[in-house]
Amino acid sequence: MGMGMGMGMGMGMGMGMGEHRSLHGHIPAMLGPVLDGLGLRPDGCYADCTYGRGGHSAAILARLGAAGRLLAFDKDPEAARHGQRRFADDPRFRIVRASFCRLTEVAAEEGRGGRVDGVLFDLGVSLPQLLDAARGFGLRQDGALDMRMDPSQGQSAADWIARATEREMARVFREYGEERYARRVARAIVAARRQARIQGCGQLADIIRRAMPAGRGGRGGRGGRHPATRCFQAIRIHINRELDELREGLEQAAKLLAPGGRLAVISFHSLEDRIVKRFLRERRQAEGARLLPVAGPLRPDPEEVTANPRCRSAVLRVAGRER
Repeated sequence: MGMGMGMGMGMGMGMGMGEHRSLHGHIPAMLGPVLDGLGLRPDGCYADCTYGRGGHSAAILARLGAAGRLLAFDKDPEAARHGQRRFADDPRFRIVRASFCRLTEVAAEEGRGGRVDGVLFDLGVSLPQLLDAARGFGLRQDGALDMRMDPSQGQSAADWIARATEREMARVFREYGEERYARRVARAIVAARRQARIQGCGQLADIIRRAMPAGRGGRGGRGGRHPATRCFQAIRIHINRELDELREGLEQAAKLLAPGGRLAVISFHSLEDRIVKRFLRERRQAEGARLLPVAGPLRPDPEEVTANPRCRSAVLRVAGRER
C-alpha cells in the first residue's frame, strides 16, 4: 500500500505534554505525530511553511544535527520578527517573511538541488493573531476590521466589506464559511453600510448576529459559538486567498520533495482538509513522483485537547514521496 503504513499506531508517543508546554509557552498542535510523520534525518533539509510562533520549528531544530537545515515561512511580520530573534544564533535556520508560495524559489537558493526532505503546513490562525485586537481576527476583541495575515499587503476586511456586492458577499459566506444564511447576512451588511462605514469587529459581529433568524442570534450561537463565526472565517479566507495559496503550496511541496521525503499537513476546518485529501488522492495516482499515504487522518488525543482546546478540530495527514 505504500510507505510506513504501520507507523500510525506509534505516532505521538515520542514527546509528552510536558515537552509540548516547554516550547516558550506555546503549544504547537499535534507535535509528536508531526515529528514522527516527518521522519526527520539529522542532516536533512526541511520547511516549516507556517512558522506562527515557532513551536514546530524549535522541535524540528532540536532533532537536526549541524548539517541540517530548516526553512520557515510566515506572511505575518510579527511572526517573522519573532523567528529572526528567537533563532538569531542558529545558522541552520532561515525565516522568510512571505507566503509559502515562494517555497520553490527559496529552496532553490539553498543549493541542495532544489530538494527538501520534509514539508510541514500548520494551517489556520495563530493564537497571538487572535489575541491582538488590532489585527481584527478575533470576535472577542473589538478591534479594527483588518484580518490580513500581512497588514501591508492587499485590502483589509473593512475595505472589502465596504466595496463588495451583496452577491459577492453571499457567495463568500456560503463557499468559505458554509453559512446557511449567507444571503440574509449579506443583505443586512449592505443595508448597514448605507448608514455608516463598518470598521470594527464588534460592529460587524453585531450586524451578523441581528441578521440571524430566531434561535441563531443569541450570544452563544449554535454549539456555543458566536453566530458570526462562520462569516468571519469566510472573510479571512477570502481576503488572504488562503485556499488558493494552500493548493499552490501543496503543488510546490510535492515537486520539491526528495525521494522518500515527507509532507505533513494539519488542517483545522473541513474546507482545508477537503483540499488536502483531494490533493493527496490525486498525487497517489499520479505518474512519476507519487505521494503515498503514511498516516492519517489523525486527530489530537484527549490529553492534548485538554491541554490545548484550540487544537480539538485539528486533522493531520502525512504522505511520502515514492523512492
